[in-house]
Amino acid sequence: MKKVLIITYYWYPSGGSGVQRWLKMSKYLPENGWLPVIYTAENAEYPVEDLSLEKDIAPEVTVIRRPIIEPYSLYKRFLGFKKDEKIKAGFIEEGEKKKGWKQNLSVWIRGNMFIPDARCMWVRPSVRFLKGYLKDNPVDAVISTGPPHSMHLIAMKLHDDLGVPWIADFRDPWTGIDFYNDLHLSARSDRKHHRLENEVLVKADRVVAVGRDLADSLSRLGARDVTVITNGYDFNENDIHDVRLSDDFTISHIGIIGSTRNAVTLWKALGELVAENEEFKKKLRLRLIGQVDNAVLLSISQNGLDGNLQHISYIPHDNVMKEQCSSQLLLLLVNDTPNAKGILTGKVFEYLAARRPVLAVGPEDGDTAALLRDTSAGIVIDFHNKEKMKTVIMDFFNKYLNNNLLCHDSSVDGYSRRNLTRDYAGLLNDLIKNKEKRI
Repeated sequence: MKKVLIITYYWYPSGGSGVQRWLKMSKYLPENGWLPVIYTAENAEYPVEDLSLEKDIAPEVTVIRRPIIEPYSLYKRFLGFKKDEKIKAGFIEEGEKKKGWKQNLSVWIRGNMFIPDARCMWVRPSVRFLKGYLKDNPVDAVISTGPPHSMHLIAMKLHDDLGVPWIADFRDPWTGIDFYNDLHLSARSDRKHHRLENEVLVKADRVVAVGRDLADSLSRLGARDVTVITNGYDFNENDIHDVRLSDDFTISHIGIIGSTRNAVTLWKALGELVAENEEFKKKLRLRLIGQVDNAVLLSISQNGLDGNLQHISYIPHDNVMKEQCSSQLLLLLVNDTPNAKGILTGKVFEYLAARRPVLAVGPEDGDTAALLRDTSAGIVIDFHNKEKMKTVIMDFFNKYLNNNLLCHDSSVDGYSRRNLTRDYAGLLNDLIKNKEKRI
């Protein structure tokens, strides 16, 4: 059995999307000949926690936790948050709070003083510890996964000093991330971000991206050898054997909805349908499960949908598939940002596994649209095409009334976490073979 060191900030008990990829990959790596050694933070500041994920940690996995210094306690004190209050993911607004000079100053400090992110102070102590650890406990390869992209800096230093083969795994872009231009970066800070990003992409033996558009972007930024290994789904069908479809016309979104995912045109379309069709108004249930930006809730309210809305702030991941399988229609919102074509969230693969029709709002020529077309799982409508939204939704609604709103029947087995981990193990094996040839 070969060993791989996986450097990840997000690990159990973290909830949310960031933890899923490597919690699941590490679960299936042992059956493919690789023993994972997880290096993660001991006292991390996670936006949400999910204790139900503990069962996904394979018994063969070694977990190393080391203390991390993060600036969030000072951030909370400065903004007047409670000590135990969680920092929301991304730039989610806190209820009715508005961004004032303190918030803007905090964003400037985060962007210019903590490069590439708020975990940058963990890089040096982690390198120091891991160099000592690997001397007594050698591994065959290292994988760093970001964001946060400080994890790549740790792996890069180990690669430079020890020569260990290294894969840089990108779940999201670095300088191409949605909120990069909102960090109020100085020219000097912007240059540093790009320099570090390029150094990681050039030095890594392999770069892995979760989607084709992201892979192309990383190649243009200097990556030499980019492989696409998407996110996927992982669930036990026995857990959903007793789930039945909702009696209402449920349109469910599971996950975070930040301000860039505020589908204003969709809310207008739904509001008009509610006003025009009494039966639609009576049957519609808009379920949002997860953190939702206040601007989104305000838009929904302004379009007369308060009576149709059900908002649940969080549910354990164990229950996510049940919620998805019981929904008549699954809603997927792509960020309305310049990189929208390349956004391929982990949520879409769990939607595929639920085998319920998907209504997506986003670029009709993007990675998400291509995936939904290839799997016959649903339809993507452009951000601003209100009339098409109304037509498609009413088509779904009429099928629902006739008990004919059916799931797709295309095979999605290729997106199971088990099969995707087999692909990743193959990449690791190739990496080792190439090193042996060079030696």
